[in-house]
Amino acid sequence: MDEVSIKLSEDEVIVLFELFERFGDKGKLYFVHPAEYIALMNISAQIDKSTPAMFSGNYREILYEARERVAEGFESDFLEIEKEQIEK
Repeated sequence: MDEVSIKLSEDEVIVLFELFERFGDKGKLYFVHPAEYIALMNISAQIDKSTPAMFSGNYREILYEARERVAEGFESDFLEIEKEQIEK
């Protein structure tokens, strides 16, 4: 797969580091400051512009395959919050 670069300021990295650390410690993802939401939305805006795949007619299949590739070989005690059933 092609690589995509996302740019973050050092402040965004620090804010997101804390968000992810809290998620890792508590197993819940929630915001405690607007900066956390803003940093994620800045990433989302960059992702929106990064690939046309999101607008493809077979997006659900593309998403399923991407998830499988990303998670390949992953072992953890991660609990799935919601399992989507994706038809191929």
